Amino acid sequence: MAESNNNDTAVYLDYAATCPPLPEAVAAMCEGLAGWANPSSPYACGRAAKAELEDARARIKSALGWDGELIFTSGATEAIAIVLQRTKTPLTAVSPVEHAAVWRWCKEANYLPVDAHGIVDLDGADLSGLVAIQHVNNETGVVQPVARIAAAVREAGGVFFCDCAQSAGKLALPDADMIAISAHKFGGPVGFGALLLKDYGLLHAVGGQEHGYRPGTENLPAARAMAVALEAGNGWLSEAAKLRARLEAAIEDAGGEIVAKASERSPAIGAYRMPGISAASQLIRFDSNGFAISSGSACSSGSLKPSHVLEAMGYEHSREVIRVSIGRKTTEREIDAFVEAWKAMAQTT
Repeated sequence: MAESNNNDTAVYLDYAATCPPLPEAVAAMCEGLAGWANPSSPYACGRAAKAELEDARARIKSALGWDGELIFTSGATEAIAIVLQRTKTPLTAVSPVEHAAVWRWCKEANYLPVDAHGIVDLDGADLSGLVAIQHVNNETGVVQPVARIAAAVREAGGVFFCDCAQSAGKLALPDADMIAISAHKFGGPVGFGALLLKDYGLLHAVGGQEHGYRPGTENLPAARAMAVALEAGNGWLSEAAKLRARLEAAIEDAGGEIVAKASERSPAIGAYRMPGISAASQLIRFDSNGFAISSGSACSSGSLKPSHVLEAMGYEHSREVIRVSIGRKTTEREIDAFVEAWKAMAQTT
């Protein structure tokens, strides 16, 4: 049985929403709590805590292959808000399939179209300012062509900001100017993340800690845990790809539909339509049978509104789509059990 979030009897298949903290990350956080000194204090124990914080920062950057700057935050949502509220480069373009945390600050942006496969279309776009395009979509798993996007934005003289909450710790980071990441998506602690940036000069400073870009006492225990979680690596993704292929073959065989099947997608995320049965009904029935899945992103799965991601793709059956996401502890037995539950439900239409 896979590690579950709060219910040890459930088959947990909602890792894109959050995943269980790795045991070694929990241990690192507990050890960090024992050393409670403030990293900003000038005396000996404060200086020792500061050295530990900088060690964690260096380890995180190394694990991510990032040679720029890193500002610790409370998660990807705060990292996104920092960029979009304090950027020195006016926002000119954003994709319509971004997470709601991005949309909140993009009321006056020019929305780029996406095709039926969920891929952003840059033709005719104003890329001369700040351009916000995610790496991996949290609902469909679609991977944007970030190398091509980065090159186009750079050629136009713009600044590329990429939400990598669903890709950090799994896929190689894009060559973006600023990147938002969240620790709990790869086995680190909830309520912690980072903003990666090529240069502090991209943002307006506000004073305080983190070189003046994020006031507040630094969370050393969480930084330690985040470093350890990233250092655990992503070797499990090859098995996740096999499990997703197994799942999707069975879903199609049972008359289901794979959203954005032709696109490059994260091996850990898939969106599937069960014709004739609403996503809301599916969630209730899967839950009653011991399966934890979602409909869309975690922040919107309880909403009656259709998915803005699927609407942007021109997908006509968004209200029948659920999301299944795989983690490092997901097993073949769990996937097969879910498939059987899917087939039984599909036969009731």
